Amino acid sequence: MSTPEEGVRRTLAQYCQLCDDGRFDEWAELFTPDASFVVMGRVHTGREAIRAFIEAGQPPERRGKHLCANPLVEIDEQGRRARAVTDYAFVGRVEGGFAITSVGRYHDSLVERDGSWQFHRREIVFLGDRPVGEEGTGPGPAGPQPPAPG
Repeated sequence: MSTPEEGVRRTLAQYCQLCDDGRFDEWAELFTPDASFVVMGRVHTGREAIRAFIEAGQPPERRGKHLCANPLVEIDEQGRRARAVTDYAFVGRVEGGFAITSVGRYHDSLVERDGSWQFHRREIVFLGDRPVGEEGTGPGPAGPQPPAPG
């Protein structure tokens, strides 16, 4: 039997693999029926709207590979709700091959239902932006950036 944290990490991995493989019906099941998915400040609400959004944005010729690292997972005391923050890079198709086309961080709220973990809210925050958050602070620069290494 797995721990709640292992269950959350499994959902995080399934998100990437199912999306990369174009298995959008299975991918959509990772979200609660009333989930919200925030991308570039736009909120997609409900499992079907989320599936339609990702399917339109990931046709076969645009699919690549999600690489995730450094997930920080916090489980509530009852073991039924979790928050996770995970760094990601997306390797996409470009002319002549593949390249990293997106880098950022996922901000997630998950719930446990019938032994599986589902996203209740997922926000994609691109490198250099700040989370919209549930408070609705809006996208934009993350503030002063350190100088580039020279």
